[in-house]
Amino acid sequence: MQTIKLGNIEKLIIHTIGNKNNEDGVNFSDSLTDFGSVEDIIRKLVEKNFKFEELYQFYFVPNLDLNPMYTFISSIFENNSDQNFVEQTKNSGRYLYDKSTHPQIKPGELYVFYMNQSILDGEEVDCVGIFKSETKETVLKVENEQSNYRLRDIHGMNIHKLDKGCLVFNTERKDGYLIAVVDNTNKSSEAQYWRDDFLSVRPKKNEYHQTNEFLSIAKQFVTKQLDEDFDLSRPDKIDMLNRSVDYFKKHETFDKQEFEEEVFANNGVIESFRKFDQIYRQENEMELPDSFEISAKAVKKQSRIFKNVLKLDKNFDIYIHGNRDLIEQGVDENGRKYYKIYYNEEN
Repeated sequence: MQTIKLGNIEKLIIHTIGNKNNEDGVNFSDSLTDFGSVEDIIRKLVEKNFKFEELYQFYFVPNLDLNPMYTFISSIFENNSDQNFVEQTKNSGRYLYDKSTHPQIKPGELYVFYMNQSILDGEEVDCVGIFKSETKETVLKVENEQSNYRLRDIHGMNIHKLDKGCLVFNTERKDGYLIAVVDNTNKSSEAQYWRDDFLSVRPKKNEYHQTNEFLSIAKQFVTKQLDEDFDLSRPDKIDMLNRSVDYFKKHETFDKQEFEEEVFANNGVIESFRKFDQIYRQENEMELPDSFEISAKAVKKQSRIFKNVLKLDKNFDIYIHGNRDLIEQGVDENGRKYYKIYYNEEN
């Protein structure tokens, strides 16, 4: 994982971008925005919202140079004059407006800033930051009127949480730069225009991405494919999910053959997994090596969504964390299903 320390904001500009489908239009600034009194607030907003475990890169089919945002950002890095910065941010705003056609997309302010002296793995790099404010917060302002006070409501941007944003670091240009992305408002697939349509980015193929993707493959196999090929109980499948996560927690380096033998421990299951893995990679256009360094951050993220709960009607939830031998399944003489659980001590 890259070590990143953000630098100083050199220049900032704000534009307003509406929803094209609603014919909201755009409103561009012709000059830079004075941000001196709020620079610390903007820096804290950026530092709080951006995570650098999973990084992205611009891409475009058939050629990276055809990605409009890649072109606009490259121009800013090549020519950092105020005039060119303003012009390229307007180009970015026009392009964002063209992509803002889904009815769920709200109008908002587009902030673009240039940051210098950021440190990435010990090297100084410049950075272009872009974020859009769509959700407005309401605060009450107290105004002193001679011998009395009055309250007035003011609507503005949340200074703690970003709606959408990206940081583009001026490194690895030929591969599409290094980019951090945040999108906290549109989680549904039909509305994820920021990352896919506007930026056109994809995850950088580092250890975080590789760990995350392979754990996803293992989870999909156990939860969706195993039932078609084998007659396994729910505790058996939970046990496989637990062993999958445990392998990544206990090892620093991933080895596919070793993983298969430790987690599945059955030639038939291993063969089924290999077929599923191959088809899954082809369908999702995914390239993964059979050996890579394991990212502890990715393991921690994925382990949260690996369900190890055995739900029995609406009466019981049994959490299975390990040692499959301590739980037995059966049916009594009256046809009622049961689980028998063994333990050493009660906590």
